[in-house]
Amino acid sequence: MMLQGFFGRLRVATAAIAMVALSFGIAPAQSSGAALPVSGGAAARRGGPPEAPAAVTEHVIIVSIDGLRPDAIAEYGAETLQRLMREGAYSLEAETIYPSKTLPSHTSMLTGVPPSVHGVEWNSRQTDEHGIVGVPTVFEVAKAHGYHTAAFFSKAKFRHLLRPGSLDYWQAPASNLGHRMATWTVPAAIRYIEHERPNLIFVHIGEPDYAGHTIGWMSFVYGWAVRRADAAVEALVEAADDAYGRGKYTLLVTADHGGHGRDHGSRDPRDMTIPWILWGEGVRAGTRLPAGIHTMDTAATALRLLGIEPPAEWTGRAVAAALRPTLPVASRAAGF
Repeated sequence: MMLQGFFGRLRVATAAIAMVALSFGIAPAQSSGAALPVSGGAAARRGGPPEAPAAVTEHVIIVSIDGLRPDAIAEYGAETLQRLMREGAYSLEAETIYPSKTLPSHTSMLTGVPPSVHGVEWNSRQTDEHGIVGVPTVFEVAKAHGYHTAAFFSKAKFRHLLRPGSLDYWQAPASNLGHRMATWTVPAAIRYIEHERPNLIFVHIGEPDYAGHTIGWMSFVYGWAVRRADAAVEALVEAADDAYGRGKYTLLVTADHGGHGRDHGSRDPRDMTIPWILWGEGVRAGTRLPAGIHTMDTAATALRLLGIEPPAEWTGRAVAAALRPTLPVASRAAGF
């Protein structure tokens, strides 16, 4: 019933966005092609610090809403995101990296380092020129500490982040022509959560970015896409409540960049400013976070929640102001 309701809320909006995208020469979502797990076994276990922090949760969900401007949350009545802000810790003034493009930004979000370190400054699937990112991802670090990891991407360019052995499972389009809508990505992630209960899962929702590029940021269609993304987050919360139990997981919702006009990528604050919302187990509720949060802090915060000290070479740091003093979870899942 939950998935049926989600499909119902998104069906009309998805069709409209797809038709608009076609009129501007952008390929609609594709659902063909097998979903493949990463080949190879788990990454080699790393030696941890002498005193690793205590885990405050066993389950972390990272959701990235592509192209979501912070001011769009209130402007278009994103009720679920507003609820998460009220009940969790948040900033509407977090920053992404420059260039404020999808692949470089997500690479920094999920590796904890800037483009000058990870080297990903291109923004499309480029199998001939570029391979897999050369630095560890948050999935790889978590996997090395025995956690079950998964990722659901709606764009093929994310395949550049698939370091061997870092993910127990992943899904992504095969080519740049296969951008997928939340009606594909989110139900797939929900089914995985229900059956596998991963410790760290990443879900990418692309609708606001698709709408921004076709009609424009803060346009009517963009607002429609923001509300559809909000409904997708609601469905994920409902699924996680059922799978993990209410209050037994932590959700981090953010974005890779904003946008203005029909593009992004500049140093304009409308491109660079992103929302950052932490909600659930271990979170200091009702907290508006101070300025200074960066997209690279996302990976470090996810690791801290799982009781892992972020690598010393990372620029990103756990957002301590978002975390409440609490007793650690009784046990950590290893190979869950």
